[in-house]
Amino acid sequence: MKTPLLAVDDVVLFESGIVLIQRENPPFQGCYALPGGFVEVGETVEDAVHRETMEETGLEIELQALVGVYSDPGRDPRGHVVSIAYLAEGRGTLQSGSDALSAEVFAPCSLPPLAFDHDRIIRDALRLHNQSRPSDQY
Repeated sequence: MKTPLLAVDDVVLFESGIVLIQRENPPFQGCYALPGGFVEVGETVEDAVHRETMEETGLEIELQALVGVYSDPGRDPRGHVVSIAYLAEGRGTLQSGSDALSAEVFAPCSLPPLAFDHDRIIRDALRLHNQSRPSDQY
């Protein structure tokens, strides 16, 4: 039986913006995306989101909330990938790492076109964040 692959995505709030990476590899090579990637066998999704964010951005994170589970079979051109998305606060020095041409901070109102369904994930994360902190700047 063939089953979907499992991935994580991370909406990282940092320096009054959202951290995005520019993808080094296909699919969506050169496009901006959330930090994230595939969960390894024997790894929890929480450990995976910490690892992937550190590898791609150099940032430590503190998880704030589970944003949601994104399971549309067409969300990834490589095949059926289910992603568990988190909202986190970033700490440290931002620097691009594995699978990332760059790591940058964008204001939520000026995001570039995004890979996958990451625009939807960010909208959901910001809605969740604003419900918990109505006076916040994000």
